[in-house]
Amino acid sequence: MLSISEEIMLLLLEDENGKFVHVPELSLRCVLSGAVLMELALKNKIDTDLESLLVIDPKPLDDDILDPTLKQIVDSEESRDARYWVEFCAREADEVRRRSLQRLCENDILERQDDRFLWVFKARRYPIKDGKVDREVRARIDSILFSDEIPDPRDIVIIGLVDACGILKDILTAGKYKQAGERIAQIRKMDLIGRAVTNSVREIEASLALALHPPF
Repeated sequence: MLSISEEIMLLLLEDENGKFVHVPELSLRCVLSGAVLMELALKNKIDTDLESLLVIDPKPLDDDILDPTLKQIVDSEESRDARYWVEFCAREADEVRRRSLQRLCENDILERQDDRFLWVFKARRYPIKDGKVDREVRARIDSILFSDEIPDPRDIVIIGLVDACGILKDILTAGKYKQAGERIAQIRKMDLIGRAVTNSVREIEASLALALHPPF
């Protein structure tokens, strides 16, 4: 099974040539940070409410994406809330992105390509090698958004995270996003842990927007 961060990276692919939808840097960092925290929650390693995040099981998972964050939480001497850990883990988002893409390449889902100009690396792309996996991820999310079926907890997490950072608007067309508006709001309310993390992501986004564009 793909990790949440791997599925999010697949959703962000713009086309089969391996280019990604443009996402603001902080948004991507927050969504990948939230993905790691929610994966730990779904694996019963942590639990959280609107006030605090707690360790349930400190034992490592032998997972190079999840274990570094779990160790940071276990080693923390103070009780912190979800927002603190979203912000803290966002600092390591580049590594989460790198490892997620590396796994997708190792599993022959994507292929890493470095475009060259005069023997200098100019850009890195990740063309789709196995389109079936990518299509299945997108079709599953699309099916949930446009039906009344009860989503899997993982899908609730993915939809909540990508919507919290505004990424879902880039994945769907404007018409489909508007059409799915009520369903998206319904899904966001289905999981308390997910709400704690996604609310934190939204607060961080709002704080940054206010800092960049203060009211007069």
